[in-house]
Amino acid sequence: MLLAKRCDHCHGSEGFSAVASTPNLAGMDKLAIWKQLEDFRSLKRLSHTMDPIAGSLSSRDEADVVAYYAKLPVFADPQDNRVFPQSRPDPTHAAIASRLVSFGDGDRGIPPCQACHGPVAYRPGAPSLATQNDVYVLNQLEAFADRSRANDINEAMRTIAGLLTEDERQALAQYYGSGLGLQPGSSTVPKK
Repeated sequence: MLLAKRCDHCHGSEGFSAVASTPNLAGMDKLAIWKQLEDFRSLKRLSHTMDPIAGSLSSRDEADVVAYYAKLPVFADPQDNRVFPQSRPDPTHAAIASRLVSFGDGDRGIPPCQACHGPVAYRPGAPSLATQNDVYVLNQLEAFADRSRANDINEAMRTIAGLLTEDERQALAQYYGSGLGLQPGSSTVPKK
């Protein structure tokens, strides 16, 4: 699609970025992509790069871009220059993340990540974490925690990210960035 070629520089020609701080869009749910574009357009989500781009899209252009990225495959081909997946997290961080993904932390009121983002880090309507880069995930968790990102519905992510420790945010970013999110959460919980 010709319109999406404008997005290649940041998001990659295959929908996978070569820069770890830029989100991967390939295979993401169309409603999740649409909501983010609308949030950039309305300035509910702020980005010096994305705000003017989203604002310049017509409704038809936006629908076309959303459909294009939602249909891209999430597996690599020879022209793919993605930085995803990154190396596996250290075992301590993997254990922390696996527990938060599968079980959350009821004592602190933290639901499992998979409750909203799905058991393999994908659920229609929610932002996919299945193929996101670690730096991007960490940046978003930190932005929600410090409330500089505020486009989550009913403040769910601001609340959850604010309850997570810095180490837990790091662990979750490494977990998803390494591709462990593509496996059911309970299968990555270390055995005792």
